Amino acid sequence: MKGIKTGGRMQGVPNHSTTDLKRWVKTLLETNQATFEADLMAIEPKDRLQIMATLLKYSIPTLQSVSIETELAAEYSELKRLLDEAPDEAIELISNKILTLKAQNYDQR
Repeated sequence: MKGIKTGGRMQGVPNHSTTDLKRWVKTLLETNQATFEADLMAIEPKDRLQIMATLLKYSIPTLQSVSIETELAAEYSELKRLLDEAPDEAIELISNKILTLKAQNYDQR
């Protein structure tokens, strides 16, 4: 039977090694916070900023970049679907989009 898991951890059960390591790192950082802060302040500002930027990745979710072409393709696909399935709704959405863009352009002046 393909796709049936027959061994190892059950789905959703955390890996104990990973959990233990995360707990150890958290404890290490919490118990040495003052030392870490002092060490951080003692290094060159450029290096300090680089370390802080690296650490931010662990506290702030990163946005997934989407290319303009991908966004436009998705917009055109949705527009085509709306025109085929609900032309009145499509016209209303287009009108609202134009009004929004005009307002944004006006606000930027």
